[in-house]
Amino acid sequence: MTQADSSTAIAQSGTAKNRQLKPKPRRRGLRILGWVFVCIVVIALIAAGLGVWTVQRSFPTVNGTVSVEGLADEVSVQRDSHGIPTITAETSDDLFFAQGYVHAQDRFWEMDFRRHLTSARLSELFGESQLGTDVFLRTLGWHRVAEQEVEALDAETRSYYEAYADGVNAYLAERQGAELSLEYSVLGLQNSDYAPEPWEPADSVAWLKAMAWDLRTNIEDETARALEAQFLDSKQLEDLYPGYPFGEHPVILADDPAGENVLAANAHASITASDAPLGDRLDSAVAAMGGVALTQLLEKVDSIITAQGEGVGSNSWVVSGQYTATGEPLLANDPHLGAELPSVWTQMQLRCAELTDECPFDVAGFSFSGLPGIVIGHNQDVAWGFTNLTTDVADLFIEATSGDRYWYDGEWRDMTTREETIRVANGEDTVFTVRETIHGPVVSGLTNDFTAIAASPFTEEADGTIIALDAAALPQESDQAEAAVALRWTALDAGSTAKAIFALNIAENFTDFRTAASLFDVPAQNLIYADTSGNIGYQAPGRLPIRADGQQGFLPTPGWDSSFDWQGFVPFEEQPWIYNPRSGYIVTANNAIVNDDYPHFLSRDWDYGYRAARIAELIEERIAEGPIAASDLAEIQMDNEMPAADTLKRAYSSFSTDDDALQSALDLLADWDGQNDLDSAAAAFANVLWEHVTAELVAGHGGDIPRDDQSRFARVFELLLADPQSGWWTEGNSASQQELLEVAANQALAEIQELQGENLANWNWGELHALSLTHGTFGESGIALIEALFNRGPYEASGGSGVVNATGWELGQGYETVTVPSMRMVIDVSDWDASTWQNLTGQSGHAFHKHYTDQTEGWALGAQYAWVYTPEAVDAATTDTLILRPTE
Repeated sequence: MTQADSSTAIAQSGTAKNRQLKPKPRRRGLRILGWVFVCIVVIALIAAGLGVWTVQRSFPTVNGTVSVEGLADEVSVQRDSHGIPTITAETSDDLFFAQGYVHAQDRFWEMDFRRHLTSARLSELFGESQLGTDVFLRTLGWHRVAEQEVEALDAETRSYYEAYADGVNAYLAERQGAELSLEYSVLGLQNSDYAPEPWEPADSVAWLKAMAWDLRTNIEDETARALEAQFLDSKQLEDLYPGYPFGEHPVILADDPAGENVLAANAHASITASDAPLGDRLDSAVAAMGGVALTQLLEKVDSIITAQGEGVGSNSWVVSGQYTATGEPLLANDPHLGAELPSVWTQMQLRCAELTDECPFDVAGFSFSGLPGIVIGHNQDVAWGFTNLTTDVADLFIEATSGDRYWYDGEWRDMTTREETIRVANGEDTVFTVRETIHGPVVSGLTNDFTAIAASPFTEEADGTIIALDAAALPQESDQAEAAVALRWTALDAGSTAKAIFALNIAENFTDFRTAASLFDVPAQNLIYADTSGNIGYQAPGRLPIRADGQQGFLPTPGWDSSFDWQGFVPFEEQPWIYNPRSGYIVTANNAIVNDDYPHFLSRDWDYGYRAARIAELIEERIAEGPIAASDLAEIQMDNEMPAADTLKRAYSSFSTDDDALQSALDLLADWDGQNDLDSAAAAFANVLWEHVTAELVAGHGGDIPRDDQSRFARVFELLLADPQSGWWTEGNSASQQELLEVAANQALAEIQELQGENLANWNWGELHALSLTHGTFGESGIALIEALFNRGPYEASGGSGVVNATGWELGQGYETVTVPSMRMVIDVSDWDASTWQNLTGQSGHAFHKHYTDQTEGWALGAQYAWVYTPEAVDAATTDTLILRPTE
C-alpha cells in the first residue's frame, strides 16, 4: 500500500469513524423528542382520562342497589333504551321521594340553576353580570309568592313536595361538586366556594312562576303598543294589530262560540276550589255535569327560562272514537317553547305498586325537573294535554307617584316597600328597595322600555281613542306627580296550581278533570281531555281578570282611579268548556276560544288561527279518507305549511322582471306548494322574501316597530295587499305597493345568494333554518372550549313560525330556529302502550351522556318512539334497573 493509499485509507477510516460518531447526538435528540412526544401523549391520555373521569363521575347509577336514608320501602327505577325511568313504589311519599332522587340524578344542575333564577340569586352563581336580572326578578318576587303557596297547601299535598325535596337531598348527601354535574367543575373556575344548599318545597313551586312568565301572553304586545303610540296614530295601531278573523279561522267553542251554553249549563253546576285533601278523590267537589322582547334584560330572563317570543304557543287536539280506527279517542299535543339544552321536559312514569286511596298514582308523561308529579300525559283512565290560553292576564298601570307615595282615589298612599339584598359571587352585596302600589310592583326604572313608557305614557279611552298622559293629564290634585309603571299580573298572587298537578294525575273522569282544572290558576291554559269510556272534552281554566267597562288591556291603564281596576275574576262556572262536541274533535292552537259575544272579555291578542285552521283542515281530510290512526296525528304535527304562503304568492303572481336570476326565483315561488320542507329551495327563498317584505312595510314610520309575531304579520300583509293605497306601502322607503314588493324581492335575492350561492339547486330551507342547541348557562360563555363542552348541533330543521311544525325564527334576527315543539306526543286511549312520544333533546342533562341529545335527530325528522305503560310492556322495554333500598 502506498503512502497515498494509506492516507486515503486513513482518511476514509476517519471519515467512517466520523460518520459513526456524528449521528449519536441526532439519535439522542430523536430520543429526547420521542420521550417528549411520549410524555405529551401520556399527559394527554391522563388529561383525557381525567376529563372522561370528570365527565362520567356525574353520570347516574342506573343498575344495582343503593341504600338511601328516608325511604320506608324499596323502590324500583326501571329505565328503557332512552334512559326514561318508570318508578314503582309502595307509598306516595316514597314515590315522590324517588322522583326527586331520579330528577337529581339526571338534571340537578338544571334544578339548581332554576331555583337560583326563580329566587333571583343568579349573582350568587355567576357574579355581577347577573345583577340586573336578579334585581328585576327579585322585584317581581316569584319565590316569595311560592313560599306563600306552600304555606297554604293542605297537609297531604305538602307531604308530596316535602317527600320530593327529601329525595333530592338524599342524592345531594351522596355527591358534591363535579360528582353532581360537569357544570360544577366549570363553575368552580370562577366561583370555587359555591356548594348547593338543600332543596325546599318552595324551590319546586317557584318554577311554576317561571313557566307562567314564559306563557304570560300579551305583556310584550301591550308594551310594544305603548311605545308605538308615541309615533303611530290609532288607525295605524289598528292596522298593526287587526282583530281575530272569526269568519275564517276556528274558534275553540265552535259549537257555541259565544259561550252561551257554558253559562246555561253552569247555572246548574258549580265547581269550587277546595282545601280538602286529594286523598278524598275529589268526589264531592262538583255536581253532575253534562256530556316584543322588552329589553335586553328581559330577553336574558326569557332566554334562561324557555324563551318568550315568536313561536311560543302550542298545538293540541283530540279526536273522538267515531272517527278513529280503534273506535277510541286519540289525543295529540306539542307545546312550543324556547329551544333549550337540555329540554325543559323530562319523561317519566310514576306508579304505585298497588292503587289505593293512600297511593293513587299510575301516571306517565312529561315532568319538569325540580317539580313532583306529571304535568302532561295520562293515567290509567284519562289523558290530557295543554296549550297556552293566550288570555290577557297582565296589565301595565300608569301610576301618579311622588317618591314612595302614589295617588289613588283622591289621596296619597304609601307604597309597600321592602329592602332586598343580593349576594354577588366575588363581589359586594347589593341592597335595593322594591316598591309596590295596589296594582303590583313598580317596574319602570328596571328596564328601558318600562322607563320609556313612564316618560311618555299613553292610554286608551273606551271608544278606542288614544290619549297621551303628559303631566297635564295626570290627576291635578296629585301636585307635580311623576308617572311610573306598575305591573298587575295574576301569577303574583298566591294560587293553587301547585295542588292542581296532583289532582290531574289522579283524575278518573271528566268531573275530576274539571275539578283539577279549577285549581289550575296560572298560567292560564287550554286543557284537552280523553278517557277510556270514549269521551273527549276541553276546559279553559285560569285566573282570568274581569276588567272595568271599556278596558281591554290594549294599552296601559290609568292607576290613580279605582274605577279602572280589575273587578275580580271570571268564576270558574262561567269559564269555557266542551264535552263530546258535535264536530267529533277539538283543536286548540292558541286561537280564539270564544267570539266577542262572550260576556267576559278574555283577550284581543289571540294567535291569529293559522295553525288551528290548518290542523282542522287536515283532520277533516283524514276523516273524509276514513278512519284516523295515531300515525295520522303524528304526521299532522309535522305539517309545514307557511301561513303567509298564499298571500306571498298572490302578491307576486303578476310580477315580472328582466333580471333572469330574480325571475327564476319568482318562478320557484309561483310553483311552491307552501310547505317549509327541509330540502325546499322555494321555501328558502320565500322565507327570505318574507323577511324583506315585512321589513320594508314597517320601515320609515318614525320609530322601531317590532316584527315579533309572524302570524299577526301574515294577517296584516293579507289585509294590506287588498288595499294598495294604504300608507303602509308608501310612508316608508317606497312610493307604491309595486315598488315595495320589487325592492323586497331584489333584497331577498341578494341575501339568499350571499347565504347559499347563486345556484338555485343549492338553496335549502333546512340548512338556513337549522337548530343549534345552546346550553342554558354555559352555552354562551364566550369561551369556545367551554361552549363546545355543552352545545350541540346544528340540526337541519323544517317548519317555521306560525306553522303547525312550529320551529320559530325571529324576523330581523336571521333564520335560525329559536323556538320549537319542545316535545311531541300522540296518546292512543284504546291501548296506552300504542302511544308514542318524543323529546327535543334527551332524558339526561349531563353533557356527553348517551341520553344528552339522543332524541334530537329523531325530533328534527318527526320520529316518535314507543311509549310503554303497562307493567308487562315496561318490563319488556327495561334495559337498566336500580333498586333504592331504605338504610337499616
